[in-house]
Amino acid sequence: MTVISSGPIRSTVRSTTPKGTNPFTELAQLVTASGLMRRRYGYYWTKLIAAPLVLAGILTVFFFIGDTWWQLATAAVLAVVFTQVAMLGHDAAHRQIFRSGRWNDWTSLVIGNLLVGMSYGWWQHKHTRHHGNPNKIGTDPDLDLPVISFVPEQADRRSAGRIGPLRWLIAHQGVFFFPILLLEGLSLHASSVRRVCSREPLRRRPVEIAFLAVRIVGYLTLVFLVLSPGIAFAFLGVQLGLFGVYMGMAFAPNHKGMPLVAADAKLDFLRRQVLMSRNVRGSRLLDTAMGGLNYQIEHHLFPSMPRPHLRRASGMIAAFCRDHGVTYTETGLWQSYGIVIRYINRVGLGERDPFECPMLQQRQSV
Repeated sequence: MTVISSGPIRSTVRSTTPKGTNPFTELAQLVTASGLMRRRYGYYWTKLIAAPLVLAGILTVFFFIGDTWWQLATAAVLAVVFTQVAMLGHDAAHRQIFRSGRWNDWTSLVIGNLLVGMSYGWWQHKHTRHHGNPNKIGTDPDLDLPVISFVPEQADRRSAGRIGPLRWLIAHQGVFFFPILLLEGLSLHASSVRRVCSREPLRRRPVEIAFLAVRIVGYLTLVFLVLSPGIAFAFLGVQLGLFGVYMGMAFAPNHKGMPLVAADAKLDFLRRQVLMSRNVRGSRLLDTAMGGLNYQIEHHLFPSMPRPHLRRASGMIAAFCRDHGVTYTETGLWQSYGIVIRYINRVGLGERDPFECPMLQQRQSV
């Protein structure tokens, strides 16, 4: 019997899998036999070669355009390209590219620290905890953000003793979620610098510091050498702001508004990953725009599955979940954003059950 909590409401599910068998083991065997875990070296080498070449090309154009407000268009293009490159680093960090862990680590360091300006070690530590327990209260770091409350108890604490305007902002936090993402790009860089300079354990700290220093100092030097101060600050504002919005819009639809797991709840691996994740259906263009993160269920079940295989795997995994009585959630892109905003608003308003848990549909009497 599986127990999950959404606020104070608890619902139970009785597994349809025969006793003594692990449904995920069965699924993993099906996926492996289908060849969906094989490496896609041609696909990834193309991207690995293209990433630095495209960035070098854009920066060359930036240099020759010179000091003009038209550079704000260049900033927007860089925001998109940096996000796409960061998604490639995400794939390497999940061991999707190479069989060798060392090769994947160094690829992540070069992409994350040197090209994008984000610490691989900081991201890996945070993201690994999220993958282990998505949406689990007190464990998933993605539920604990300094501004937005994703858990009713967080909203209660932040509202306590606040004056009228601040309480109103917390109660309507969903409205400000996407505008707040304009600061996410700056926050990602700041968090990276803070982690590599902290006393917390970090592998390859000297390499991370060196790569981040070259990326951040070199990038800022180029911007202020080419542009006058006013245009330079506007350029950085556009580039960092749109980078943060793009990153947030790619990651936000995946778990926000899905069930929260009580700190003491015990779930098998299949349900822990599927019931707390949401897929976003769409075309192959959407697959590219979201870096494969729209197949969040498949990614959480098989983090090392190469991105090009996720679309094909989704049909197989959806059918498997249906046969085993596990809710598989999939929505359109704009519908998913609507769910996120409504959910965050309801948390801010202090509702104790800020979403409808899909497991309620499977409710069984004990």
